[in-house]
Formats: sequence, C-alpha cells, structure tokens
Amino acid sequence: MGENGYTHFRVTVPEPWVAHVEINRPDKLNAISPEQGMAGTAIGSGEKAFSVGIDLKWVAKEGSPFNPRPDEYADPARRAAALRRFGIEFQDCITSIEKCDKPVICVLHGFALGVTADICSAADIRICSKDTVFCVKEVDLGIASDIGILARLPKVVGSYTWVKEVAMTGRNFDADEAYRVGFVGSVLPTKQDALVEAFSVARSLSGKSPVAVQAVKHFLDYSRGRTVTEGLQYQLAYNMAAIQTKDVPDAIKGLMSKKTPTFEKLYYQHWKY
Repeated sequence: MGENGYTHFRVTVPEPWVAHVEINRPDKLNAISPEQGMAGTAIGSGEKAFSVGIDLKWVAKEGSPFNPRPDEYADPARRAAALRRFGIEFQDCITSIEKCDKPVICVLHGFALGVTADICSAADIRICSKDTVFCVKEVDLGIASDIGILARLPKVVGSYTWVKEVAMTGRNFDADEAYRVGFVGSVLPTKQDALVEAFSVARSLSGKSPVAVQAVKHFLDYSRGRTVTEGLQYQLAYNMAAIQTKDVPDAIKGLMSKKTPTFEKLYYQHWKY
C-alpha cells in the first residue's frame, strides 16, 4: 500500500475542503490497470503524462478479457456474461466520478489518451496545460469504447461532427482544439499553472454553500437529456426542502455586509439497520 492506503493513487489535502487525487504510476506513464480502481477525481503525477490510458501489457496478457486463454469460456454465452460483468464494473468506476456529490475538477497535462478521456468526461470541470495531447484511442485497439466517452462526449462539446471524427479516427487533438470545442474550460501554460488554477476554482467552490453547490451540480446532471419542463418540475420539488436551509439568509447577509459567510459542512449519516 502507498500513501493514504492506495497502491496506485496519491491522495493529499492541500487546503481545507480540497482533496487532491493523483494517479501515481509515473514509471508507467500512469497507465491504468483494472486492479487500481478509479473512484474519484484524478490528476496524474509525474510530468510526462496525466495517463496514456489502459495498460496495454495488461490487455495483451493471456487471461485478460481481451485475450482469453484457449481453455477459457468454451461456451460463448458464459464468456459473454463474464465480459458483461467486467464491463459493468469498469463503467461503475467511471460513473462514480460523475455521481460524486461534490464538484470534481480534472487537471490534464502531457498525454491524456484512451480511458483518460472517459475519466475526464465524467468530471464537472476540466482544466489542462498547453502541452496536453488527447485521444479517443479505443478504435485503434479494435473496439468501440463502452465505458463512458461515447455517451458523454456528445453532451459535453458543441459539435457532433467533431465527436464522430475523433472517435472513429482515433486521432490526437491538442489543448487548443479541446478548448475550441468546449471539452476543457481553460488552457494554462504548464501543469503547475493548471494546478494553481484548479486549486483556485476549488477554493472558490469550497467557500460557497455546500447545499447550493451540490444542488446546482445535481440539477444540471439531472436535466441533461430531459426536457426543460421535466427539469423545472424536478428542481422545484427538490428546492421545496433545500431552499429552507439557513445558508440562504447567511448568504444574503454576507452579500449585503460584504463579508464572506461561513457555512456549516454537510453531515452524512450511515444508517445501521
């Protein structure tokens, strides 16, 4: 086990209410293997790569889902069932980022290839350095990605034509192109500059009402893919309870007095039965 009990992740708390999670396999250019697990936001450690995507040595290893042993799963239906279970687990890893109640900021630098795009597409805010090289790489492995990017990317960027082109060709695209289509919100000169920007955004978010911030994220995610009427109805039903928070008068008082309010943290109760 490494830092904070994780083998391939480094988790630190650089300031109150901000967690910094890094993929920590710099000797492998942060290549991702299933045994790592991938719950939470990720920022790649090392200078060369956020991540080069899935670990090809694991993919090529006999006995992996992509390269079964000759004696494995003689019955196609049973092999299909095993692949489905593997796929669901992999999807859940990526979706856990999107489902996180708290805002997730993804900082990218260097190589950000393959499954990396799936990870960052599930984040709320994406920031990258000027040297970032992106790629939706799965087509070059002979597969169509089924863990997130093809479902999320069309909802993130403004051009469906562009999505189809990069997904079907598997070509690289740079930080400026990612910014132009809206895949990232800002491009900074270096990885360090990108981290400084991310911490600044995180600091701003951490100073606001957690009730409000988490509700905004929830409303936006819920409304994506639904009609305006459906979104409005749900938001009103939700806010009938949420708007009763004491954070509202505290926030208004702070605005009027020009003093920064301090909001209570949220409490999570794990009920036992």
